[in-house]
Amino acid sequence: MSGVAPAATEKREVVVIGGGQAGLAVGYHLAQQGRRFTILEAAGEPAAEWRSRWDSLKLFTPVRYDSLPGLPFPGDPDSYPRRDDVVGYLTEYARRFDLPIELNSRVSSVRQRDGGFLVEVADRTFEAEQVVVATGPFQIPSTPAVSKRLGADVMQLHSSDYRTPAELPTGTVLVVGGGNSGFQIAAELARTHDVHLAVGARQLPLPQRILGRDLFRYLEAIGLMSKTVTSRIGQRLKERETLIGSSPRSARKHGIHMRQRVMATDTATVTFADGSDLRVDAVIWATGFRLDHSLVELPVFDEDGQLVHERGVTEVPGLYFLGLLWQHTRGSALLGWVKDDAQYVAQRIAARAGTFASTRSR
Repeated sequence: MSGVAPAATEKREVVVIGGGQAGLAVGYHLAQQGRRFTILEAAGEPAAEWRSRWDSLKLFTPVRYDSLPGLPFPGDPDSYPRRDDVVGYLTEYARRFDLPIELNSRVSSVRQRDGGFLVEVADRTFEAEQVVVATGPFQIPSTPAVSKRLGADVMQLHSSDYRTPAELPTGTVLVVGGGNSGFQIAAELARTHDVHLAVGARQLPLPQRILGRDLFRYLEAIGLMSKTVTSRIGQRLKERETLIGSSPRSARKHGIHMRQRVMATDTATVTFADGSDLRVDAVIWATGFRLDHSLVELPVFDEDGQLVHERGVTEVPGLYFLGLLWQHTRGSALLGWVKDDAQYVAQRIAARAGTFASTRSR
């Protein structure tokens, strides 16, 4: 006998993996359906992903577009929420609807069993009829291989670890990455540091406001936010990030020095695509994230390891994904638009629940 007690087994109709905006949104619909479900969150507090971002982070979508189903986002509809506003809203959302979130519950595996699923956590196992993987698109920070050649004297942070300018040494800071995060972090650092921003592929810059109205009013009015990933324009847009309220021109006005793609590093020197060099004291890698769905031990990936799904519905009956970039539309991973896919997945869950129950009763 090993002396180790067997893990407890609990049964649920639905297990939702991830307690961020996607998990909460589908949880709302499951609660409305009266389902027996659990939301498993790896972190020890709600809205953990948002808590981990830099202090001054500001959404590029205004309050009027930032609500999850059932609860309006508080504040001036034309204002732009900051990180702590989102944390407060998501925390209140879970409390308001009494959603069954289990914190400190990191899932290690999801497997099929008897027409349903086994979801394993460190100290217990859940038997679920259906599973929603809502771990989002921002999972594993990605940094290029050239980062390893910088010396120990150069402070390096991924954007997910950056908090405030005060934590960086004085001197020259290089921000690498031409997305919204890179431009926003560079603009903040430029008030206190000599900042350079390295951009590889140029992104499409769009103004935050046009004729006094927020950009997203126009995007909604012309139907761009509802264009699907399979549409011609969706296929074009999904391959490039759109800059909202930022551009190389505006960066230069903040005193930011624009640089080309990083090609090499050596101790404390960075070399760019145009052959120029820069000696740096710190580097912020705003170079995105990689997905990690290794916990899902099921045949829902292609030969390249890419998830195969249609609007989050996989070919394994009862297994769904939610909150992915361009899962269905441009807004699929955004706070105020994830509700559309959440409702769709919840409807599929309800439809299968009836089929599952009738099969079990035979």
